[in-house]
Amino acid sequence: MHTSSNLLRRHGRHLWLQAAGLLLAAAAPAFADNAQTIGWTRKTVVVTADTPRGYVEYQNSCSVCHGPMPERPGTRALAAKYQGSLPAMLEDRTDLQPELIRTVVRNGITVMPHFRKTEVTDAELDAIVAYLTRTRR
Repeated sequence: MHTSSNLLRRHGRHLWLQAAGLLLAAAAPAFADNAQTIGWTRKTVVVTADTPRGYVEYQNSCSVCHGPMPERPGTRALAAKYQGSLPAMLEDRTDLQPELIRTVVRNGITVMPHFRKTEVTDAELDAIVAYLTRTRR
């Protein structure tokens, strides 16, 4: 039997992320005409021989918040923060440093929660870092 405290611990991350998404949606009037839903289910990721290392892990662990706008709260938050001075999409950034990515994922920042090693393993995080810091042609 779950107590309300246990349920909050067990489901707290999802509730917190949903609440953060709602707060960001309310704070983003520029996107008021667009859909404000957030999809929490993982999609099947199609890869090819030239798919960059870490792409699948990024899609599975990060794109739910840092995917294309308007419905992704992480991308909306970064768009508001940078106001065009840097890309809001993490996948479009070329200035991200490996240690910054690891620190933010493990410790969280502003509305982004931290991710434990049971949620994103060190190997998955290494792959995500490799993807976000890859050399672009």
